[in-house]
Amino acid sequence: MSEHRPWLANYPEEIPANLAYKSEPVQTYLTNAAKEFPNKSAIHFMGKEMSYETLNDHACKLASYLQKLGLEKGDRVAMMLPNCPQAVITYYGILLAGGVVVPTNPLYTEREIEYQMKDSGAKAIVTLDILFPRVSKVFTQTNLEHIIVTAIKDYLPFPKNLIYPFIQKKQYGITVTVKHEGCHHLLTEIIKQSNKELKSFSVDFEEDLAIIQYTGGTTGAPKGVMLTHKNLVSNASMSNAWLYKCKRGEETILAIIPFFHVYGMTAVMILSVMQGQKMVLLPKFDPEQTLKTIEKQRPTLFPGAPTIYIGLLNHPDLSKYDLSSIDSCISGSAPLPVEVQEKFEEITGGKLVEGYGLTESSPVTHSNFLWDRPRIKGSIGVPWPDTDSVILSFETGEPLPPGEIGEIAVKGPQVMKGYWNKPEETDQVLRDGWLLTGDLGYMNDEGYFFVVDRKKDMIIAGGFNIYPREIEEVMYEHPSVQEVVVAGVPDPYRGETVKAYIVLKESASATEEELNAFARKHLAAYKVPRMYEFRSELPKTAVGKILRRALVEEEKRKRDDKQEKQA
Repeated sequence: MSEHRPWLANYPEEIPANLAYKSEPVQTYLTNAAKEFPNKSAIHFMGKEMSYETLNDHACKLASYLQKLGLEKGDRVAMMLPNCPQAVITYYGILLAGGVVVPTNPLYTEREIEYQMKDSGAKAIVTLDILFPRVSKVFTQTNLEHIIVTAIKDYLPFPKNLIYPFIQKKQYGITVTVKHEGCHHLLTEIIKQSNKELKSFSVDFEEDLAIIQYTGGTTGAPKGVMLTHKNLVSNASMSNAWLYKCKRGEETILAIIPFFHVYGMTAVMILSVMQGQKMVLLPKFDPEQTLKTIEKQRPTLFPGAPTIYIGLLNHPDLSKYDLSSIDSCISGSAPLPVEVQEKFEEITGGKLVEGYGLTESSPVTHSNFLWDRPRIKGSIGVPWPDTDSVILSFETGEPLPPGEIGEIAVKGPQVMKGYWNKPEETDQVLRDGWLLTGDLGYMNDEGYFFVVDRKKDMIIAGGFNIYPREIEEVMYEHPSVQEVVVAGVPDPYRGETVKAYIVLKESASATEEELNAFARKHLAAYKVPRMYEFRSELPKTAVGKILRRALVEEEKRKRDDKQEKQA
């Protein structure tokens, strides 16, 4: 479809247009790193280091235990953890056992956990003690047979490991005690075992799944994106080629982007292990803690999202911290404002560029160059090695010439196998190996791509993809709600924020506080509407379809009018 690839003329000589990939599964790279860098620090977590040898040892013990529990090749195991050593151990442990990882957001409510466990058919889940009650409540409604529990304190240094339980109780108001018996298992007990023997199994590099990564959709229910070992290895290899000035075994990566998000998993965790780098893990983004960590741990690579960089730049004590160690940052998940990019580079002395991708492409397909090439403002950059991209006409589906706006389509070894158990949805976005992104954009004469609009209805708030239909379905369950439509409205910090437009049933009543409390019971915090507007009716088409875009345009006009008055 795309024979003309003008972007290749812009490639520095250090970046090859095509890469060679070893047909080795993802877990092989941990085994190799443990042999090549046995005593090198793989992980730094809250003041404690873990070597590659220890990381591999713990992952192998978990893998052996999972096989003893009856895990067969291809069985799914969920991982519901923040960025902590246990997340890395669990991820590679599942793969070493022959399983398929199902990353699960720790913020998910019982409703969301139940759906994902049912849809994936996960046989086991590894989660935190404070999340155990939530998982337990849906356990019998799913295919889950085992819950493996760990605690943040388990991998903290002394005396933090003694103090943390008191902090946790104060913060969450609960103390959870789980016994290592029956279908409940403690990771600490698993790691104590000496047996690391693993049953052998073969891996089809191109066809076998490594993960099922869930993503939302305009149809409401999240879809499981099937990513193979080749998908993940190829995308991490592309990332390594793009970062050609980075030295193997010598870089330190700041791991704030969550590993349950495909960007954090591929561009941080897999890449780090593949190249023998050190990961500095932060379980959540706290601006002050992040600044302290950067100054003390001196990371050189800092993958992130715009809201993270904005949060740091707006910290009142920013000038007190030394951020000069940062050399390279690729921003993903949402558009990167130019002013943020320029200010961050001025403060750190490093490079911050915007990239582009989707869960369905493992995730990165495009990025700006970090070095040796001029920056193109507002561009998502050019396709990565082995990656093709075109702009397609919405009317004809044919490629458009430079400068014309259409749908961005991508093709490459990182493009997903399809959606889990959803062949019709797969056929809608995959055509002859091409992934139709649903994003509007154009390419200039030099091969740089620009996104002019996001997917029709998706909201991107704080780097999270939020899908209105899912929120609407929850709100419709409230007894007082007759009609609801959810849309993204501009927000100076989050990029967009969630707003719900509500029509109440006749004679019914509900306050904003009541609806907010209801939403929080059924949705992860980042999906809960931040704004509510009660209306007597909603704009509709002649056939009764609610016009979401009309409300978005209305909000835009309000903002423009307000800015004009202020000017």
